[in-house]
Amino acid sequence: MKNKIFEITDLKERIRKYQNGNKTVVICYGIFDVLHIGHIRYLKQAEQLGDVIMVVLASDKTLTLQDKTEYDETIRAEAVAHLDWIDAVSVNTCRDWETMMRELRPDVYARGFESVQETGQEGQPALQALLSELGITYTVVKENTFSSTAQINRYISGFSKEVREYIHLFKQRFSVDRLIDPLDRLQSLDVLLIGDTILDEYQFCSVIGKSSKDPTLALRFESRDLFAGGVLAVANHMANFVHRVDLVTVLGEKNSREDFIRSKLKPNVVPVFLYKKNAPTIVKRRFIDGYSTNKLFEIYIMDDTELNPKQSEDLDRILLDQMRNRDLVVIADYGHGTLGRQTIGRLVQQTVYLAVNTQSNAGNRGFNTISKYPKADFAALAEHEIRLEARDHNGQLFPMMKRLAEQLACRQLIVTRGKKGCMLFDSLGGLIQIPSFAKSVVDRVGAGDAFFSVTALLNYLNIPEEILGFIGNVAGSIAVETMGNQKSIEKNRMKEFIFQLLA
Repeated sequence: MKNKIFEITDLKERIRKYQNGNKTVVICYGIFDVLHIGHIRYLKQAEQLGDVIMVVLASDKTLTLQDKTEYDETIRAEAVAHLDWIDAVSVNTCRDWETMMRELRPDVYARGFESVQETGQEGQPALQALLSELGITYTVVKENTFSSTAQINRYISGFSKEVREYIHLFKQRFSVDRLIDPLDRLQSLDVLLIGDTILDEYQFCSVIGKSSKDPTLALRFESRDLFAGGVLAVANHMANFVHRVDLVTVLGEKNSREDFIRSKLKPNVVPVFLYKKNAPTIVKRRFIDGYSTNKLFEIYIMDDTELNPKQSEDLDRILLDQMRNRDLVVIADYGHGTLGRQTIGRLVQQTVYLAVNTQSNAGNRGFNTISKYPKADFAALAEHEIRLEARDHNGQLFPMMKRLAEQLACRQLIVTRGKKGCMLFDSLGGLIQIPSFAKSVVDRVGAGDAFFSVTALLNYLNIPEEILGFIGNVAGSIAVETMGNQKSIEKNRMKEFIFQLLA
């Protein structure tokens, strides 16, 4: 959305172009710190006043101590730009508000009723006189009265009684700042990430019926999407929080898709690729009913054999070099041949801090379990994965988690449980259960990657275990709102979600 953010001089030029084309331009002005439903209602109603709506934000240097914000002007501008009906956003770099209005001269200046109430400017003669002089229509948007308390009550009202009670108790013990601060502290970290590259292909179809000659489901093709999944998704999630991610992964020598992969990685992800001989880059092709988004079936295009001895030695040499001066090493092991036992052994021996996630999927047939790693400082698994490790389908999770944490010499172990949230075992603090905060589930693919990406980083900071699990569930709840790995988890969205829950 950064292509919607302009310097104030560029905004002036765009306004003139729209006006020369007989378009009515509406300007809204404010701080827009933490976006809430009151802001959205204000901007949505202001949109109805003209053909084009632009938002100008107060710059950081013009704010008083009373107006102190949670976020700087760059983040505030990006947040507003994410609203799809906003045409342009700018930060006011003019000397003052009056100078800005004389420069921009929109057709309509729209104020929010709540802002007018707070400043007492609704009938201010000087304001009215200036706008009249400039030929600008002044309108106060009479949106519904809003308060932060009302927002939070509305936001959490869709949760079950148990979840609402948990949130109420949680915010009595932890402030918003206790959760926001660790997210900002991650910015200085340099991370080494290793794992399997997977491309997630979504073939959207409509079901025609059964073939007339064979008992085969007949589909009509509608559209196709290709997403960077596997360790690529983890890299992009982490890149939104840390200084740099050095990524080591394996592509196929045949049809590597390297250009596509590079185009999908964040700028601060620095990849090192090895190429498996006579193999394709892994693609998981899912066929999906376009109406319900239910997955019908999937096809794996891959060679999941381990690297040959020479390539394995090459990988170990690269990892040994890459591990120097890294704050932490993170492994996203999908069990598709990148990480052999020799490489795992060397990683475990050499790494100062190691976070691991091993995933059990149809492609590794249950062979990819966490016990491959004799040591990990932090591990995150799905419930079905730890049950596979324990060979226990119905038993209580707590004893399994305790045994596994001891086996791995792991200080913290998290088990994700889908709509049930997560459970966290800490070698010092025992067991904690945290509910899910997801309200709208579009696609569960990638939710575990988002959860692991954020918690692996935060665990390095040694924050309280309940805060760790809480923020992890926030990441997972955001991830299930989108199809596959279409979007990475952004820090600003995380902060907004946390504020909505706890403020």
